[in-house]
Amino acid sequence: MCILICPDKFKGSLTAFEVAESMSRGFSEGWPEAECLTCPLADGGEGTLEVLIRATGGDIEYLEVTGPLGERLRAPLGMAGDGNTAVVEMAAASGMVLIPAEKRNPLHTTTAGTGELIKGALERGARRIIVGIGGSATNDGGTGMASVLGARFLDAEGRELPPGGGHLERLATIDLEGLDPRLRKTEILVASDVDNPLLGPEGASRVYAPQKGAGPAEVETLERGLARLVEVYTRLAGKEAEALAERPGAGAAGGLGFGLAAFLGAEIRPGIEVIMEAVGFEDLLASCRLVMTGEGKLDAQTARGKTVVGVARKARERGIPVLALGGEVAPEAAVLHDMGVTALIPIAPGPLDREECMRMAAELLQRASREIAALLRAVTA
Repeated sequence: MCILICPDKFKGSLTAFEVAESMSRGFSEGWPEAECLTCPLADGGEGTLEVLIRATGGDIEYLEVTGPLGERLRAPLGMAGDGNTAVVEMAAASGMVLIPAEKRNPLHTTTAGTGELIKGALERGARRIIVGIGGSATNDGGTGMASVLGARFLDAEGRELPPGGGHLERLATIDLEGLDPRLRKTEILVASDVDNPLLGPEGASRVYAPQKGAGPAEVETLERGLARLVEVYTRLAGKEAEALAERPGAGAAGGLGFGLAAFLGAEIRPGIEVIMEAVGFEDLLASCRLVMTGEGKLDAQTARGKTVVGVARKARERGIPVLALGGEVAPEAAVLHDMGVTALIPIAPGPLDREECMRMAAELLQRASREIAALLRAVTA
């Protein structure tokens, strides 16, 4: 029996590599004869850079960049083993994990640090840049990122707008003449962890801005700002701007997906597909009879393009059952059954609070995997 263990991170507790190790250790305890293959994954959010760089034998260096509130910080830039592909994880430069909860405010946060990482990749000769855009603290439509690379976003008086999505309502002109010319010779691939459009009830502001510290009035300010960004960009680029705003993933990272596509010509793809291709997932899947995956919380957002769904779709094509483990399994996660997940399994054995579950995540994963393996071994004996 060959098992493929391919989880994402358990956010705030374990990396994808640590999750895979705990699951593999537990399964081997419950079924010593089974062969466990591990393939840690990511979907464009935190952990994407580590997964891709480890898989390709690349290197990581740290650059000083602008954080989401304008502070200076060190963020990683990955160069893949081919020496030509750079990996940028926006969460490391513009992510919500970088800001204490009481200071989060997407009216003012900026994606400038992500732009500085992209600029660093260009300076190192990258001709292909993968940008993972999950886990953002921002809602600026990628304007901070593009400004670092030479774009200008001006008000009616010709003044550059201050950082943050809260100022986009005053946008009058977009000037792309000064964009770094190296971008024209560089392929940019966006690895998005969600499929939301830019605007509307399922868009960047209304779905995700409340998680980033915005109240109801601020959400509407941000929505109007992104709508204004599309309106002004449409005058520059034509009707294709409206189509870009509707593209799945355009609303990811507070509209950074849209900004990368509009201003840098990037291609937006589901992040899990990008990562699975890079790690040779399908070759591993071909030799296995069972897949085990998981993430910290299985809920409705999991269905929007997260790792578990990407894994389940690939496994269903081959008729392979999928077990998804989660620190928390919300009732609405039942929709994942329709996407190829055979069973949803919470790892907590009793009435533990969230903090305790997070602290004990490795132990709980190992225990749950061991029990699953013992059951499967018994019924297949």
